[in-house]
Order: sequence, then C-alpha cells, then structure tokens
Amino acid sequence: MKRKKSIFREYLETVIIAVVLALFIRTFIVQSFKIPSDSMVPTLQSKPINDRIMANKFIYKFHPPRRGDIVVFRSPAEPKKNFIKRVIAVGGEEVEIKNGDIYIDRLKLTEPEEIVNIYYYASGSSYGSGKIEVPLGHFYVLGDNSANSQDSRYWGFVPGENVVGKALFIFWPPYRIGKVR
Repeated sequence: MKRKKSIFREYLETVIIAVVLALFIRTFIVQSFKIPSDSMVPTLQSKPINDRIMANKFIYKFHPPRRGDIVVFRSPAEPKKNFIKRVIAVGGEEVEIKNGDIYIDRLKLTEPEEIVNIYYYASGSSYGSGKIEVPLGHFYVLGDNSANSQDSRYWGFVPGENVVGKALFIFWPPYRIGKVR
C-alpha cells in the first residue's frame, strides 16, 4: 500500500518544478526586457511609457539575425548591459549612411520598410561616417531614433556571440501590446 504525500510536500514539489521550468524557459527560450532609453522611438518607448518586451532567445540557433530584426544584445562597450537596436547590416556587407538613407554595398536600401521609412543621421565618429565594412560574424546596428542613439556609429560592431535574442512583442503596458516591427 502506497503512503500518501503530505500536503506540504506536494506544494513544495509543485513550486520546485515551477521554478525549474521558469528558469529553463528564461535561460533558453524567452526573456523579458525593459526598454532603457529613447533610442528606439517611435518603435519602442521608454519614459513615461516604459515598454516591456519579450525576446526570443532560441530563434538565432536556426539562423543568424537578418536586416531589419530588432535584437537584444550585450553591449560591446559595456558587456554587463543589454541594449536593443535594429540590425542594419550583417558581416561581409559594406554600410554607408548618406543624406539620411542607408546604402549596403553601394545600393540604396529600398526594403525592409522599417529601415527605409527612418531618417538615419551619419555621425562624425569613425564608425558612422564613410563606407564601413562589417566584419564576418558581426552586425551593424542602429537605433530607430538615430539622433538620440548610441549605437554602431559610436562603439562599432556587435559580435554575433553578444546577440541575446530577437524582440518579439510588447507585453506592457497593456494598451501597447503587440508585435515589435
């Protein structure tokens, strides 16, 4: 005959399983992030709205980030901080910002729409002016609010191993719930 488990033990087992499952999901599948600055306005908002997003940490196991993806990554300048920006160019491509437009390998971008409809400012830094070749395994990222964004124009390329995940959707505040574009 089987002994009955105590109610305390059943609750404890349930809590332990829930914690292990939550840690697994957060570590390998999805994670939430708070938008720390105005660098991605109007796509993502910081103060006073304080958007919170979910990022897919698993998707880039199957393919690398693509142009137009909004990615969360560890900052090349401050590796303990996570940043969020839009991928503009990938390794092996030559990128140039001229008169607010992006040129990849000397061709003006005509898509994706999310990049074409933004005026990007060239900066006076060595990473933001002139033609720059993105090293293989790296990404050139910009904030959608490029006038107010510290990004690849200032601190260079994002190594592929720094990419944490792809921004999927805004889950907070409730009136802004929706897919990140």
